[in-house]
Amino acid sequence: MERQNITLALPKSLLKKAKSVAASEDKSISQLLKETLEKRLRTETNFKSAKRRQLALMKQGFDLGTKGHIKATREALHERR
Repeated sequence: MERQNITLALPKSLLKKAKSVAASEDKSISQLLKETLEKRLRTETNFKSAKRRQLALMKQGFDLGTKGHIKATREALHERR
């Protein structure tokens, strides 16, 4: 996999915490950031895919067993007893 170096400007307190977390997981800062970015992007991609599937289902509609015809009238359905 081809790599490219980048420069980040982070607050010192955040960098200190990140170093601590990375060290506790026996990882480098680069590895920690890579995994975090991958997780975030995977979540975003999964959300968009799920949204697309659900919108397609809503557009298609659902078969409720009536074949598009309801025998009862609106008034009968909302009649108070």
